[in-house]
Amino acid sequence: MKLVIAQIIVLTLFWSTFALADDDARKISISVGDWPPFFVESEPGKGSVARLVTDIFAEAGYEVEFHFLPWKRAYREAAAGGHDATAIWMYAADREQDFVFSDPVMNERFVLFYRKDAPVRWQSMEDLSDLRLGGSIGYSYGKNFDNAVENDVIDVEWVASTELNFRRLLFGRIDAFPEEINVGYYILRRETGPEEAKMITHHPRSVSENESFLLFPADEPETDRLRKIFNRGLQDFRDDGRYKSYFDTLPQASLNKPDA
Repeated sequence: MKLVIAQIIVLTLFWSTFALADDDARKISISVGDWPPFFVESEPGKGSVARLVTDIFAEAGYEVEFHFLPWKRAYREAAAGGHDATAIWMYAADREQDFVFSDPVMNERFVLFYRKDAPVRWQSMEDLSDLRLGGSIGYSYGKNFDNAVENDVIDVEWVASTELNFRRLLFGRIDAFPEEINVGYYILRRETGPEEAKMITHHPRSVSENESFLLFPADEPETDRLRKIFNRGLQDFRDDGRYKSYFDTLPQASLNKPDA
């Protein structure tokens, strides 16, 4: 009898351990930077793109855990295998050394924000050479902008956040700064009062437009499988119309129309 009980205990422990291991295997760790409205640590769903990624993996039986970190750290930790993926990033050739790219998750459009009482006119990067421009540390604003910075065509004062750039813009310490249009208006309306928000607008010309991707560490054994699962789910969401619903409520610029 004692032998039977001992065997039952051993089997119970075995299956419990197996179940826990299986449960752990169904969890996915993704490093991200705080980038509202797409990734927002303080929101229940963690932002519109976070919800999209979560729901895609959930349909395949996976639970996603987002780890909000400074952007550079989010990249480094994922590249070193500390996370199953990192989100979301535009394409850059050097990133292919560290990661495998998913199919495009979303399109981004970066524009210049400025004060209505000090409008910005520009056609080329050279037109911005006399302006005091702001930027957020760790950001890329596209090839043309980044090259203009590197070649000293434009001068950028880098700070820690978009929130700080809006404050500096309102106080006249900079003339303009680039930001993804939905991100910019979300932060502007969250961090300022209605009257302050109406003082700011954006230029209709894009600084850059690009696709962004979920990045999976290149040397991790699960990368190929997880990437295929995600890409298949992303396509399903696009095909049946669910994808669009995650972006229907993004901030609109209707109260801050740019000059024609």
